[in-house]
Amino acid sequence: MQATRRFPAIALAMVMALAACGNRDTVPSLMNVRSTTGGPDEFGIIPPKPLEMPEDLAALPDPTPGGANRTDRNPNAEAVAALGGNPSVTQGVNSAHAGLYAYAARYGVTQGIRETLAAEDLEYRRENDGRLLERLFNVNVYYRAYQPQSLDQHAELWRWRQAGVRTPSAPPPQDGEGE
Repeated sequence: MQATRRFPAIALAMVMALAACGNRDTVPSLMNVRSTTGGPDEFGIIPPKPLEMPEDLAALPDPTPGGANRTDRNPNAEAVAALGGNPSVTQGVNSAHAGLYAYAARYGVTQGIRETLAAEDLEYRRENDGRLLERLFNVNVYYRAYQPQSLDQHAELWRWRQAGVRTPSAPPPQDGEGE
């Protein structure tokens, strides 16, 4: 009878010991945006445009093996066109935005800033993701890790409204708010 009482405690201790042996050198998966399986990515499949019969078959370009097709989509160019931009200018800095880019880069541009920030972010998350049960149960700790750096949006909205600044994109004040 006493052996059956000890079994759950021993089993729990074994599970906890096994979970503590996890590899801490891997990248923390806080948001789990990408699939880690070897299967296909269903969001990476882009359906082609519908087939059309061209008016002049002789005007068609020569086929290029492995090249682009007339029915292939270009999501970046389509997004630019949907937002009112010129879809032919999707690379580099548009001449219309050259002034904005020059102003943003007026103090210089740090080379490799994305890699540097990614490494610093990884180190920060490793230091703030040391909870055994969260790792054991694969709980998302992204928001908890960055809580000290987050902005209280409601308090900030209240502060701006108290200062008399119009906030047209925010919800209208509730009864008694802003008085």
